[in-house]
Amino acid sequence: MLLKIRNTESVSRKELEMILTTEDEAFVQELYRQARETAREYYGNQIYIRGLIEFTSYCKNNCYYCGIRCGNKNAQRYRLTTDQIMECCETGWNLGFRTFVLQGGEDPCYTDEKICQIVRQIKEKYPDCAVTLSIGEKSRESYEAYFEAGADRYLLRHETANEKHYRKLHPEEMSLSYRKNCLKILKEIGYQTGCGFMVGSPGQTIDTLYEDLMFIKELKPQMVGIGPFIPHQDTPFRAEPAGTLEMTLRLLAVIRLIQPGVLLPATTALGTIHPKGREKGVLAGANVVMPNLSPVDVRDKYKLYDNKICTGDEAAECKACMSARMKSIGYEVVTDRGDYKG
Repeated sequence: MLLKIRNTESVSRKELEMILTTEDEAFVQELYRQARETAREYYGNQIYIRGLIEFTSYCKNNCYYCGIRCGNKNAQRYRLTTDQIMECCETGWNLGFRTFVLQGGEDPCYTDEKICQIVRQIKEKYPDCAVTLSIGEKSRESYEAYFEAGADRYLLRHETANEKHYRKLHPEEMSLSYRKNCLKILKEIGYQTGCGFMVGSPGQTIDTLYEDLMFIKELKPQMVGIGPFIPHQDTPFRAEPAGTLEMTLRLLAVIRLIQPGVLLPATTALGTIHPKGREKGVLAGANVVMPNLSPVDVRDKYKLYDNKICTGDEAAECKACMSARMKSIGYEVVTDRGDYKG
């Protein structure tokens, strides 16, 4: 069955259910092995490293799962200046980072003009690097402006491809069809585009997960970001159970088999629910890690979920720690833009 999935790059609803529910440990280990092999066919034993800069914790949206939702009166808000962002990039560049990921809430304070100016400044100073934006839903004109300014990639998690499930996770004014259309537009413009979802979010089922995988197959993104749902104390989902390591790893492996060349991060959330979560993610087919380059004094304020790791580490410690972790499992963190090879 696993060879068939690997060879056809597709999975049936029935096969997915078997993969996600089986207690056959030998089968699960073979799933991970096949996913690792597939990743190595494209990327060898190289792990790409991205420097994450969380530049604003303000957000106009009120998504029910997110700690920086506008309705959370306890959230600590901050905005980084352009100079602070450039300092993060300088630190990262000197440590060997060749991709910077600018991530933030949907903050109207950062106008298109301001985002373009930041992107241009980074690209002028570091022409060999890639800039990834992760700043939410925008108009086609906005996406085109960022692309013309030099942005290379765009991450926009779709969160779920199922309308009913989407409604459970988001307020009425937000729309799944709009979000899906944003992803389509990003691909049309020419971005290396990333979608993704939380594993174990409230209301998720095998059926909704299957819809997610079918959406990924249809979109053909260059990147897919998945990580476990982790509840935040100041959201309506505070008492919901977290997504599990096991389910996340199995889904990482399936995504690797059906989208073999995809850039697939082992996320911070995975490292948060298990001390070796990111290593386990790589051993299940992931090939990207994203240490934090944000200033240490703001890291604890960008809390999408509780108990986030690495909030006190300097960037150099994060990088050295990540390199050592990957080396311990036979992988090498490389100084590279880490473009898609699918």
